Amino acid sequence: MSEELTTIDLKILEQVQRDCSLSTSELADRVGLSQSPCWRRLARLREEGYIKGQVALVDRTRFGPNLFIFATLKIATLTEEQRADFLRKLELTPEILECYSIFGERDLMIKVIAPSMDWYQNFIFKTILKLPGVIDIQSTVTLSEMKYTTALPVRGTRAL
Repeated sequence: MSEELTTIDLKILEQVQRDCSLSTSELADRVGLSQSPCWRRLARLREEGYIKGQVALVDRTRFGPNLFIFATLKIATLTEEQRADFLRKLELTPEILECYSIFGERDLMIKVIAPSMDWYQNFIFKTILKLPGVIDIQSTVTLSEMKYTTALPVRGTRAL
């Protein structure tokens, strides 16, 4: 059974979201603990699933210009088998960075990274419209990125 998060736990979560490469010693200094208790708390946060993994954030601009495109999809009613096929194909398409089910007239929203509009047009016809059940797509192309973060606001929120 998980314990309630303390102020120190929240500080640890904030710090590792900023830089997960910190040594336990550096992390302990930043949150005001000695190394052993900090290591134990960090291990507990991992064990209880508050920390799901560690990744390196790659600078996408190093790979040339690209666009983020948000597209909403209208999906026909799918059988369980078609739905599983859809989800498998979605997972196997690296250009689709995120996918959400949504309320309203549309069923899904995806976030696509595209090197150009010509590329995206081909992607729609060769990939998106070939996904099981996709009957319509509406796209919004971003002009600029004004804010980007992977860090969750852990203070003032209630963890589930």
